[in-house]
Amino acid sequence: MAGPTRFEKYSEKYKDLFFMTRRDGILEVRMHTRGGPLQFDWATQTAYGNVWSDVGRDPENEVMILTGTGDLWQIGNPEVWTTKFMDWPNNRKLELYHESLRMIENMIYCIDIPTIGVINGTGSHWQMGTLCDITICAEGTEFFDAHYLGGVPPGDGIVLALQNILGIKKAAFCAYTGMNINAQAALDLGLVSEVLPREKLLPRAWELAEMIMQAPRFVRHLTHSIVSHTWKKALANDQGLQLTHQLYDMAIDEEGVLERLMKIKERFQRNER
Repeated sequence: MAGPTRFEKYSEKYKDLFFMTRRDGILEVRMHTRGGPLQFDWATQTAYGNVWSDVGRDPENEVMILTGTGDLWQIGNPEVWTTKFMDWPNNRKLELYHESLRMIENMIYCIDIPTIGVINGTGSHWQMGTLCDITICAEGTEFFDAHYLGGVPPGDGIVLALQNILGIKKAAFCAYTGMNINAQAALDLGLVSEVLPREKLLPRAWELAEMIMQAPRFVRHLTHSIVSHTWKKALANDQGLQLTHQLYDMAIDEEGVLERLMKIKERFQRNER
């Protein structure tokens, strides 16, 4: 009978996007592109759903730490929209719908162990760090949602995270205005649990992971099930609707999003060195 993919195989399989290390059951997944901040593209989005499935099916993983490389969480790449979405083949549009869902759904539904998000700087798709059980971030990190400012309904999961963490009114204000939430405000609002100098983030994450590992395995797994259940309900109830609204608008958008997004591209890369 086929069993789960082993760490040695999937860590090698995804090494160009996710550098993985594991010690005493603690798995660190560090996103990267050629050793620098992860540069998002469609291949990356596809890989997300697959990597969460493989990580979640490995019984030797007991706590997962998710982080980025350098001083950016990941780099948004508006140039992926060089071809207008309305001109994509219909089959590819359907694939993108499923891949967009799996990117965050598989993280929540497939991973049954405690998770720690270590947001090492400003960047796109930061909601994945806040979907973790515990989230810490670097000083100087800024959180924002640029979809509406770029002429796109916000359906990729950022507003879903804001609604469930900040509440519906604050989430709506952030969605419409694209306002920055700095690290201290994120701490005050409950978006993150701790703010630390960047060089202290991973040591603190490992400290937390080792503390979590002190509890029996049943306690760890079932506590994760309890604290992640809110996200499971939110994804089941709302994420498909939100994503469909975004993709429907893009499918009838004759102008295309690239030109609009390029005007605000520097917001994603303002801290790039």
